[in-house]
Amino acid sequence: MRLSSMADYAVVTMTAAARHCGGARVSAAQLADETGLPAPTVQKLVSRLTAAGLLRSSRGAGGGLKLARPAAAITLADIVEAVEGPIALTTCIDQERESCSLDACCSVKPHWPVVNAAMRGALAGVSLTQLSGGAQ
Repeated sequence: MRLSSMADYAVVTMTAAARHCGGARVSAAQLADETGLPAPTVQKLVSRLTAAGLLRSSRGAGGGLKLARPAAAITLADIVEAVEGPIALTTCIDQERESCSLDACCSVKPHWPVVNAAMRGALAGVSLTQLSGGAQ
């Protein structure tokens, strides 16, 4: 299993934003410069992360981006879900999807929620503070 490039870049972008925590607001262009990511990619990520309530954006003089809550209260799971949607290793338990052709005889399907919860729990156990090199 691998995170998509966008999820990986979202983590990198959020860790850069966390390093400015408590300081002046930062622009998407600054985050792009600091991370080495393309500015259009960072702008797209900033939009998703803002929509998910992880970043707060303000316009005008002194405007820019800042974390919407303390870095210790933002987890790796929050960041991944902002970009990828709910954490799930299989799509068969997604109620919005069509049923799998094996649905009627699948003995594994009832166990996927436990696996998915364990995966989400592991990601939720890592704070943005830890990722950004701050105090644990």
